[in-house]
Amino acid sequence: MQPERPRARRYSFVADIQLTDVQSDATIHEQTSDLSLFGCHIHTLKPLAVGTKVRIRIAHRGALFAALGRVANVRPDGSMGVIFTRIEQNDQLTLEKWINELREQ
Repeated sequence: MQPERPRARRYSFVADIQLTDVQSDATIHEQTSDLSLFGCHIHTLKPLAVGTKVRIRIAHRGALFAALGRVANVRPDGSMGVIFTRIEQNDQLTLEKWINELREQ
């Protein structure tokens, strides 16, 4: 399986993230390193397997973003890329607000 490539520009974005494996309910708490409209990159010492379906919660500056996603790739350093597969409307607005703020920096 070929690793998936980002579909949109990613912006440097450090925030707390909680990932929960949908199948096992195991949860990890890490930090993002970048963000796009379609996914994010996470630094972790315990990456999940490619294809793992996850619930995502990102907290940043008092706002919370939640989505469903899937691990798209794992790098040799252990970090992983996650793509968003389902985002509710209010969370989409939060994501778009964050991306717009990052574009202006």
